[in-house]
Amino acid sequence: MTFIKTTEQDSNYKHLEKMTISEILKNINTEDKTVPQAVDKALPQIEKLVEQIVLKLNSGGRLFYLGAGTSGRLGILDASECPPTFGVSPDLVIGIIAGGDIAIRNAVEFAEDSTNLGWKDLQAYNINDKDVVVGIAASGTTPYVIAALQVCNQINIITGCITCNRNSPLAQTAQFPIEVVVGPEFVTGSSRMKAGTAQKLVLNMLTTTTMIQLGHIKGNKMVDMQLSNNKLVDRGIRMIMQEIEVSEKVAEQLLKEHKSVRAAIKNYKDGNE
Repeated sequence: MTFIKTTEQDSNYKHLEKMTISEILKNINTEDKTVPQAVDKALPQIEKLVEQIVLKLNSGGRLFYLGAGTSGRLGILDASECPPTFGVSPDLVIGIIAGGDIAIRNAVEFAEDSTNLGWKDLQAYNINDKDVVVGIAASGTTPYVIAALQVCNQINIITGCITCNRNSPLAQTAQFPIEVVVGPEFVTGSSRMKAGTAQKLVLNMLTTTTMIQLGHIKGNKMVDMQLSNNKLVDRGIRMIMQEIEVSEKVAEQLLKEHKSVRAAIKNYKDGNE
């Protein structure tokens, strides 16, 4: 199959500068509506990768995201939200971006073109065959990501990827590829748009499904969330009130005592059986 980089194909819209604000917004929204449909087609691929992630994390492994530019930033975003949302260690899901932390805010020239820095960045975490590495690249051609996954494959580390071009070099390298083909961008080549949205949706699925499978959700509630601000404390109090049918005052006291929604509920139930 011939590799065609659809993320770089010409936009379906002409003369964007001549459009009104309303026309631009409507056309962007029209394109954005196609993204969930593309993700839907990739669900079987997503399921296979999640199965591997759950297996490895249940066995003491970690999940690594590796990317450059927008893709790297999205991986870091998803990784950074796991500890507050699910109460897990920040060492469980780790996002790495080409060019290092400075690249989170500023483009680092040619960082994504390196064929050895990706693996070097992974080595800093003493990566091993208990772990899973997911390369993220809309184009599916980023050398930084592909070269690192190639080394991982050689030493029996499970590899996956998220890309928005079918049959890309990255998808051919990853053991468990996810290909979400969203087609040309509204602004030609601006893969932070539909491709970025698709990557974010898939990342949400990977970690949320994994954390549910690992037991960090009870019912539909984030019982292991970190109580890092007043909004989350109030949410925790409401969770406790709903689960064990106590007053707000009692729920607040339980949460203050046990510092965790899960622990508050468990200790109350254990003491009242």
